[in-house]
Amino acid sequence: MKKEIIINAAANETRIAITEDGRLAELFVETANKEKMVGDIYLGKVAKVMPGIKAAFIDLGLSQDGFLHFSDIGNRLEEYQAMIGEDEEEDEQAEKGAVSETAQVAVEAAATAPRPGHHDSQEATHPAPSHARGRDNGHPPQKEIQIAKGQEIIVQVTKEPVGKKGVRVTSEVSLAGRFLVLLPFDGKVGISKKINSFKEKRRLRKIVQGILPEGFGVIIRTVAEGRDDEALQKDLEDLIKTWREIEKTVKSENAPCLVYKDMSTTSSVIRDLFSNDVSRVVVDSKKLHREIRAYIKYTSSQLLDKIELHRDKAPIFDVYGIEKEIETTLARKVWLKSGGYIIIEPTEAMVVIDVNSGRYAAKKEQEQNSLRTDLEAAREICRQLRLRDIGGIIVCDFIDLEDERNKRKVYEELKKEFRKDRAKVTVLPMTEFGLVQITRQRIRQNILHSFTEPCPSCGGTGLVQSKTTTLNQLERWVRRFKGEAKEFRLTLRVNPELALHLKDGTYNRLRKIMLKYFVLIRLEVDTAIPVGEFRFISRKQGKDITDQYK
Repeated sequence: MKKEIIINAAANETRIAITEDGRLAELFVETANKEKMVGDIYLGKVAKVMPGIKAAFIDLGLSQDGFLHFSDIGNRLEEYQAMIGEDEEEDEQAEKGAVSETAQVAVEAAATAPRPGHHDSQEATHPAPSHARGRDNGHPPQKEIQIAKGQEIIVQVTKEPVGKKGVRVTSEVSLAGRFLVLLPFDGKVGISKKINSFKEKRRLRKIVQGILPEGFGVIIRTVAEGRDDEALQKDLEDLIKTWREIEKTVKSENAPCLVYKDMSTTSSVIRDLFSNDVSRVVVDSKKLHREIRAYIKYTSSQLLDKIELHRDKAPIFDVYGIEKEIETTLARKVWLKSGGYIIIEPTEAMVVIDVNSGRYAAKKEQEQNSLRTDLEAAREICRQLRLRDIGGIIVCDFIDLEDERNKRKVYEELKKEFRKDRAKVTVLPMTEFGLVQITRQRIRQNILHSFTEPCPSCGGTGLVQSKTTTLNQLERWVRRFKGEAKEFRLTLRVNPELALHLKDGTYNRLRKIMLKYFVLIRLEVDTAIPVGEFRFISRKQGKDITDQYK
């Protein structure tokens, strides 16, 4: 598989496209007002503890508090608290009886939970922490720790804010480098499962154990495969230096504050994804080209020849056919080569995908035709989920198949394609109704949020109230107004589309209302008012009286 990274840098926006065999597979967009937050480390303050939902809300100094689930509180919280002297403050508060809201937290962190700020950790052969072992399997009981309102705490962002939800955070901090991920206070060495050679794993583990200072743990990343001890040591020294700077910042700053800003989207993509399996990186900015070359020269000089500067006058995304493919990420309908198509319908609770045969519906061999369409749709669905970065619950309605073996083939095809996905994905076998249920890890916002915003008329529902319904509401308002008020001169402000409907014809709808209720209405157009709404202004009082008679 030929893999390329294409970077388009503009004044206010940077777009990074990852292509596989010439087709767009992933897209990252970073703008000045939407910077990447995953990996950032904050010194926060506990704003609220809610044992009922096993979570705490952390004040990070942002517009919304961060969400810290009890399962994301590691068993090294005491070590992190010692960095900021929180233990002494808690003792003083306890003596004065000032701690008003505390929770005994039973930490249930799963060993497979992804580490923040990097992509290989979910696959690392990392032993389960002691606090994740319960009584049921014969291990020691879960560790109980105390977290209190007002307490200062060091946390790291693991998920971007989505809609009205704030960021999700963890108290298990990690720092991602080119070859290693540093785990302060951990003391263990994990290795990415994507490194298949047992001999190479043993070599890397031996090198890292020989250079790792006491009190630190690491995860060895996939790109470390084949690297010598000098490269690994240089990366480790840089990470430890960064951690020492974080320690100094924590001691000198007051909560809430940002103590470490992770790399930008472009830098993190180069750090995490630019490896030997990438055939080339093409960038259209001279400045960015110099920065990428400088970083790669420092970390992986053998990859320097793969970095190219786009010198063509034509836009880089046009040259590589990416611009047209981006348009499909905004489309509800995605066509398949066979003539079939899929419909992608996001909802508040989940994403629903419908597979249709379209033109590809021959009368003969119906089962085989349906299977071909379903298999092609399965590949496209996996690609679209990665491209749009859709997370949460996804339900796919495939074309009905009678043969259980064919259903199994579709399921296996989905599993095979999702192996390319860096996010954690769970796929369930196809049901008797042809439905496949998928859950996909959500880290950042759906790519649609970078290009679109809710419609001001429909509020994002795709539906607006009919003009007839609005006119009926308008007439009922006038009837209530005439029954209670002693004035008869009004100004009506409506959307231009509704205004045309009211004034249509000589004996139009507005005139009928005025004659029927003996009221004088002056019509004004206001583009800011949605189609299904109206505003009445009292000309006598000079104010909006719409809500008085609703």
